[in-house]
Amino acid sequence: MVSEQLTAYDWKRFPETAAFLHQRITGFCKRSALIQEFADQLQFKTGTRLSDWVDHLELNWSDALQQQLVELGYVVLAGAKSPLYQHPDAMFPAIQASDAEVERLFVRVESVADFLTIHQCELELTITGEIGAAVRQRVVIAENGLELHVIERHGAPISAAEPPGADVQHLWKHAEAFQLRRRHFDDELAGFAEAETLIKAAIDDLGVDRTCDLFFAAERAYWQQRNGVARIQKARQDSKGMGWANHDHHTYRSSRKHFARLISVLELLGFELRERFYAGREAGWGAQVLEQPAARVVIFADVDLSPEEVSQDFAHEPLPALKQLGTVGLWCRLHGEAFLQAGMHHLECQFDFDAAREQLAEENSVKTMKPFTDLPHLKQAFTAGEVWPVEESRIESLLKEGSINEEAADRFRLQGAIGSHLEILQREEGFKGFNQTGINEIILETNPLNQQQK
Repeated sequence: MVSEQLTAYDWKRFPETAAFLHQRITGFCKRSALIQEFADQLQFKTGTRLSDWVDHLELNWSDALQQQLVELGYVVLAGAKSPLYQHPDAMFPAIQASDAEVERLFVRVESVADFLTIHQCELELTITGEIGAAVRQRVVIAENGLELHVIERHGAPISAAEPPGADVQHLWKHAEAFQLRRRHFDDELAGFAEAETLIKAAIDDLGVDRTCDLFFAAERAYWQQRNGVARIQKARQDSKGMGWANHDHHTYRSSRKHFARLISVLELLGFELRERFYAGREAGWGAQVLEQPAARVVIFADVDLSPEEVSQDFAHEPLPALKQLGTVGLWCRLHGEAFLQAGMHHLECQFDFDAAREQLAEENSVKTMKPFTDLPHLKQAFTAGEVWPVEESRIESLLKEGSINEEAADRFRLQGAIGSHLEILQREEGFKGFNQTGINEIILETNPLNQQQK
């Protein structure tokens, strides 16, 4: 049974607000053939929608618009140079008053320079924001009283009026340290300690939010080089200069032994605890969701759980060993901790759900698993898993303790085991949460023992 504590974050749907934003964004496309062409390219080349990338809008202001935003659930943010409104309970872009007659649509990218390299925009303008700045942007389309800007953010929310820059030498130093951090340790606690040392050094130079942004850029890169579908989709998105700026959440799998340690490192990076999940008694799996609001990073931290433990603060309380390994625990024993040698289990990004799956299948023969969420406001599916080889020492250890039998051991030796996925997601109506029910089946599907039978 799902504990009441698991539904403390009762994320709502806001269809009227979504309709308002859809009207505004499509209005940009209707009034500008160039913006429409850009939206079409995103759809056909990356399987994403223009709305999946929108950072914020600057609109012509009026008392009527201000009142409408309040009625739609937006609240004013203090300290901005012009009226700025954000929706606190949904995944909607912020809206700011335009400082001119021009209305502007800001699209988030990983790198403005990378975008400009691809598109070779003709406008003779420089990038706003020095190299190393937390926010950089540039107008790339100007037509019929409208502008499309691309913007990159590095741990700087829109509410940060003057986000601080960073010393470029410090950025390079810590980016390289995160990229090259050691991940294989005989003592995994030493791995967490070394990562924490690197993070603290970066925080001293860059602050928490910029460090978090830098750290997860390295985490995505490590996951990507271990997942073929990730490299395919990244190339598709890079072909339009976008990068992974449409990421929705990052998922780590953790052993029970190291779960509290994982949470402590994430909290060091500025993450705050959100809702908790329990997939069901049969799956024996749960998750703690965390969010770093300034860096716009969400974490799904998965761990084996018993039904009784889901009502406790399992993110901080020690989790004793269970008699039997669950899906998450077995994955960690086969591949290692996701925070260390294994890398993330999956990255989930926002897409046009049907278009992304169809394009990947038709152009690259990428298969997707059966959707585990198929709701009007939320759709989710894994791509077929990336198979990783399994070290013999890990197989022997599992055999010795009776966690797997000889048949399973031989299959792991010959076939390896599923390691990671790309997850395709589509959100509607600003829904910020996740599927609280019906996820038992997909967790069982990702159990390495079950996958051996396919």
